Amino acid sequence: MLPDDISVSARAQLVALAERSETEPPRPEIPRRFQISAGDEARPAAVLMLFGVLDELPSDHAAQAQAVSRDLDVLLLARASTLRSHAGQIAFPGGRIDPDDDGPVAAALREAREETGLDPDGVEILGSLEVVPLAYSLHLVTPVLAWWRHPSPIRVVDVAESAAVFRMPVADLLDPANRGVTVMRRDGQTWRGPAFLVPHVGGERLVWGFTAMLLDGLFDRLGWTEPWDKTREVPLDLDD
Repeated sequence: MLPDDISVSARAQLVALAERSETEPPRPEIPRRFQISAGDEARPAAVLMLFGVLDELPSDHAAQAQAVSRDLDVLLLARASTLRSHAGQIAFPGGRIDPDDDGPVAAALREAREETGLDPDGVEILGSLEVVPLAYSLHLVTPVLAWWRHPSPIRVVDVAESAAVFRMPVADLLDPANRGVTVMRRDGQTWRGPAFLVPHVGGERLVWGFTAMLLDGLFDRLGWTEPWDKTREVPLDLDD
């Protein structure tokens, strides 16, 4: 477990960020490929960005940010390779806001329970960030910041939806050795985006696309980002 002062610091910084997001103007640096054109009918969605002191295998990297211990982690999942959209990619738990959901928070918790089996009663909601457009699937996504107050077991609930559910140490994501950019070239256009290539038992996990953009922006705003080589390209196999 984290020392009390460090865990309180990480949680407090996440709370402060959520509070600032209520008054700050929309962030202008969202890449064009994520922006939704005027006239497109976008659907509301939400993702759960759940942090906590849960990992049994802490990071080997000593993060520079005082709030980030080797034991601080974030809940992620790997989408099933058979899905039509974002197949095989690492993502936050989340999905579309249903008519029966009482807003983005309820939707994020419901989706997380359905996808990872977590107990929502052990999750403390810290607040929400600004809505982020996702043009590929025409969604307007609300990131919901949360803290895992009482950990509960997690697992793949539906193999048709998820291939893996896991907790990733935040310090591993911040490690400059694990950072890079993915480059996607299509129809004469080139898109570059942040990526995290994190070693784990049995191989590596590549976090890229929308999820990497959310993490990269979050770490920057919290002041947790460490200097990293933004010219380093991480191979991206879109056929996986």
